[in-house]
Order: sequence, then structure tokens, then C-alpha cells
Amino acid sequence: MDQIKAYGAKSSDADLAELEIKRRDVLADDIKIEIDYCGVCHSDIHQVRNDWKNSRYPVVPGHEIIGRVTEIGSNVKNFKKGDVVGVGCLVDSCQECEACKDNLEQYCENGMVATYNGKDEHLGGHTFGGYSENIIVNKKFVLSIPKNIDIKATPPLLCAGITTWSPLRQWNVQKGDKVGVVGLGGLGHMGIKFAHALGAHVVMITTSPNKSEDAEKLGADEVLISKDEKQMKAHANSFDFILNTVPVGHDVNPYLNLLKRDKTMCLVGAIEPLKEVNGGALIIKRKRLAGSLIGGIEETQEMLNFCGEHNIVSDVEMIDIQNINNAYERVVNSDVKYRFVIDMQSLKS
Repeated sequence: MDQIKAYGAKSSDADLAELEIKRRDVLADDIKIEIDYCGVCHSDIHQVRNDWKNSRYPVVPGHEIIGRVTEIGSNVKNFKKGDVVGVGCLVDSCQECEACKDNLEQYCENGMVATYNGKDEHLGGHTFGGYSENIIVNKKFVLSIPKNIDIKATPPLLCAGITTWSPLRQWNVQKGDKVGVVGLGGLGHMGIKFAHALGAHVVMITTSPNKSEDAEKLGADEVLISKDEKQMKAHANSFDFILNTVPVGHDVNPYLNLLKRDKTMCLVGAIEPLKEVNGGALIIKRKRLAGSLIGGIEETQEMLNFCGEHNIVSDVEMIDIQNINNAYERVVNSDVKYRFVIDMQSLKS
């Protein structure tokens, strides 16, 4: 067992600061990873501030992890020392339930183990994430990173990337489909990139006209201003799929009116109550309102391979770990395009 440096919060109202945590010894099926880069997700902030009322302290966030293999267990055959690898939002699951057997570990019926604040089956207590020097993870939950993509801009693919990729694949978005992406942030900017790369006609749906230029640079074919009733009416009943990335409760009814018959809007951002949904908007044209949570390991690897083939990464701003508290405030104020990534070498300084 090792004591290592990390950054975490000791209470819901405390700043993140340097502390020490324990990591288990490497077991037969384990991989030890020296962390080079870690993304900053809004979920990190929710967990640190106990917004979901389930936090256990100290919280060491970070579930968008890129690093290098430094040690492998005796049963590990597919990775070797020096490999660049990734770890996303989960580090274990039961591997026995129907969901796990379907490669949907994020829906594990016995509870997936989150990369941080999950149940630590090895040391007791709870898991610690990627704001740390290293991490030890079961081989089944370690991902290969394509050699041709910029690893500094890769960490957000392991959360924002898979969160938007999974519903696009689940609802079979294809070339020529008209796809709406609601909200232009960490999730939305990846949704635009993926839908564009899949050959869809991508419409950025936003309340902010000043986001139009950025949306088009990311790959949007059109921008629809949702506060403009004339524009919304012109697009009614015309979308094959809508990816809704808005992170807070809001009125989804105007967006449901945009869907064709039998088509779906999927929520990936609002993990809280929505405003009242008008059942008529669903019933009259047999439309669907659905949700999706990250993706399984197999699907995440598929997404990374796709990113390698199409040279897709996130738009990021690099920071040192010592600037994390300021970065959190900027995320809350939507003052980043579109994800922060921590250079974890700064933890050693």
C-alpha cells in the first residue's frame, strides 16, 4: 500500500487542497497508471459541494484520466509498461448481472463502482479519483488511447465524449439525419463534433445568438435560436434525433415539438427534476423522451477508436492543479471553452 499526493476537499464548503491518500498494492488483474492529465467535469464540482447529498469526504475528484502504465499484474496480457491509457467514470462492476454481461457496466444492477466516491472493495471506505499522482485499476476498466490524437485534449472524451457518443449510437444516428444538439458546453461541443463526423445534418439549438460562430466552427450546419418562435415553428416536426445536454432542470416541451413522429430526444445533462412535460407532445406523434448515462467499457473503446479515425478531441484549456478552485468557479460561470484539463505534473511541484 502506498501513500501518494492528491488534491481533494475535506468538506462541502472547503476549497480543494493538497492531501495524502492510500492506494492498494497491484493485484494480479490490476494496472498501475501514472496520471499525466485529468479533465475537470461539472460532476466533480457537484460531488465536492455535495449537491447530490451523497458525498463522502475527503472527496478526491477526477474521472477523465490519461496516463502511462507503470506496473501490471501477473494476469494482464493486453497492456504493457509505457502504454498510454485512459480511465473514465467507473473502475469496477459486478460483471455478473444482465447489464454487465451486455457490456453496459454503467447500469450494473448491483451498483457500478465510480472512479471517485464509490465503494472501495479493497481498502474499505470510498474510491479516490484522478486528481492524484497515480491510480490502480482492474484491467477490464482500462482503455487504450489511439496514438495519433493529442493526449492533452483527450481526457474529456472519457466523460463528455462517451456521454454524447452513446446516445448517438443507441438511437442509430446516420448520415443525412437531422440532429439537434441543445446546449453548447462541455457536452454539447462533443455532441456536435460526433454528429458531424457521423454525417448528420447538425443543428445547434441554443438560447444565445452569440454562440452561433463557435457552433459552426465545431461542425454545426445550422444554428436554431430557441427563443425565436418563428424559427422554432419553421423547424417543427423535422428532427430525427435531439441530444439535450442542458445541465439543469428546464422546459423540454418546445424541443419535443421539433421531433418527427416516432423520434427521440435524449437527456444527458439534467440529473434533477424537469419542469412539467406535456403528455400531448409525446402522445400525438408517438415521440419519446429518454435518458442516457455515460457508456460501457466496450462502447467507450469504440468511441476512442472513432476519435482516432476522425482525429476528434475536445477543445480544452490547460491548468495547473494549484488553480483548480478558480477553475471550478469558471466552470460554474460557463467561462471555459469547453473543458479544463489539469497537467498533473504540477502536483509534483
